[in-house]
Amino acid sequence: MADTNYVTQETFDKMQTELHKMKTVDRPAASAAIAEAREKGDLKENAEYDAAKEAQGLLEARINNMESMVANARIIHESAINTDRVSILTKVTLTNMGNKKQVTYHLVSEGEADLKAGKISVTSPIGSGILGKELGDIAEITVPAGVLKFRIDKISV
Repeated sequence: MADTNYVTQETFDKMQTELHKMKTVDRPAASAAIAEAREKGDLKENAEYDAAKEAQGLLEARINNMESMVANARIIHESAINTDRVSILTKVTLTNMGNKKQVTYHLVSEGEADLKAGKISVTSPIGSGILGKELGDIAEITVPAGVLKFRIDKISV
């Protein structure tokens, strides 16, 4: 993941906290689980040892991924966000022209996307389809179900 990851200060702080926890709490716990399983005998037929080693491998992969995300993070301050156009970290209120329903999305980087929280990735079909649009523009977005038309009603931070 060598792409620049644009985040708020709050998100950057959360990423650093999570990385610190994985390194100082989770990593020693994984090592202890391996040591405990190793003490139980023959490693060739020790499922607990295999599971502990696999869990450690997954943790190390998560640590590497988080380190990469932190290293490539660029903090954007809300005061620097231009609300004349839809861009990363803006909140956008859209009207679906097909059913006239309104929805508000917060455009974020891929790692922060959480649809339940109203955060969509700028690389998602809707996110990339509205990127760069201005107030009142109509965005035609191709999704698996077909083409949707959204009107940009509000852009804020």
